[in-house]
Amino acid sequence: MEALKEINLIENKNIAIVGGGPGGLTLARLLQLKGANVKVYERDENRHTRLQGATLDLHFESGLKAIEAAGLLDAFKANYRPENDKYRVVDQNGIIFYDDHEKESSADFGDEWFRPEIDRGPLRDILLDSLEPETVVWDSHIVSLENNDNVWKIIFKNGNTVNADIIIGADGANSKIRPFVTSIKPVYSGVTYIVGNTENLEKNTPRINNLLKGGKISAMADSKTLFLSAKGDGSLDFYIGWKTDEDWAEKSGIDFKNSQQVLAWFKEEFKNWDAIWDELFTENETYFVPRPLYGMPFDQNWETQSNITLLGDAAHLLPPNGEGVNMAMLDALELCEVLTNGKFADVKSAIAAYEKEMFERFVEEEKVTADFMDFMYSPKGLEMMVGMFHELPN
Repeated sequence: MEALKEINLIENKNIAIVGGGPGGLTLARLLQLKGANVKVYERDENRHTRLQGATLDLHFESGLKAIEAAGLLDAFKANYRPENDKYRVVDQNGIIFYDDHEKESSADFGDEWFRPEIDRGPLRDILLDSLEPETVVWDSHIVSLENNDNVWKIIFKNGNTVNADIIIGADGANSKIRPFVTSIKPVYSGVTYIVGNTENLEKNTPRINNLLKGGKISAMADSKTLFLSAKGDGSLDFYIGWKTDEDWAEKSGIDFKNSQQVLAWFKEEFKNWDAIWDELFTENETYFVPRPLYGMPFDQNWETQSNITLLGDAAHLLPPNGEGVNMAMLDALELCEVLTNGKFADVKSAIAAYEKEMFERFVEEEKVTADFMDFMYSPKGLEMMVGMFHELPN
């Protein structure tokens, strides 16, 4: 029996990726390696416009797998931060209950449990520099889409328009593409973060810096959390988490540009916590952002369309769980695979296969994340977190 001829689904197709985060850029790189004509439309004015967020750890079976498939492992090794994966779990007084700094790790690239850390900025630069010139179209804030005879017209805030044969929404939690794929909306998790970044942590937060030792901290007590991460540029990212109403920020009356107002709130809400944490609020230039945490319903599903889909948080947003970027990069790897492996008769069939796997992964991840959030914001959160770390392989 004569073998079926492989069909090139991306030949002569204009592919638009909306969103220039790790997931979108990874997909662009992978597709270009397969010869695709692809553009990434990013709302930032340029690559230097926005401060990139916290340090990430990439995982063997997802983020690192995608980096290797993209031919970027050497670049990653040249930019990752070997000591930043050292973790401490402490209570509200900074007393250490678990300490990675006391352990010697022999794990390295190729080991299943090795999760190297890299700042978002350098990771983004690696991906951007791997793309063909002018792949990323900056200052491209999506306003809307129009579907004309199965070709998408993308309308931008700056007045530009482009046509695309295939669109992938990689534009995060507040995706402008998602409503054209599904009407399902995220739901509030019950937990809100206040996110902040302090420059020069050694100078501005000396006690915290001594406790942090260039790594990460989870501080937990009273069903509340404080996550801290040292960055390669000498600054400190932190995330203050607690259970509250979805509209707390609007009703609080706090000016989040005023560190003293935020400190006053913290000393009341976290009144049993040691004064060491007050260092987070002493630098007047610190800018605080309230961020309610949302997630998609675990049973979400939608009917596959012929030439549009989603990846990363745009597709399967969850509260922070250490997996977000890794899942987005794995989405990119799997979507590129189905579009270019020659096993599907048309783009819709390929997207359907991708979405089926994506939904199945999301359901499993949602269950783990729900359990994680339950114990993190429970009276036994510290105890359970320490137990979880002790169960992990060295």
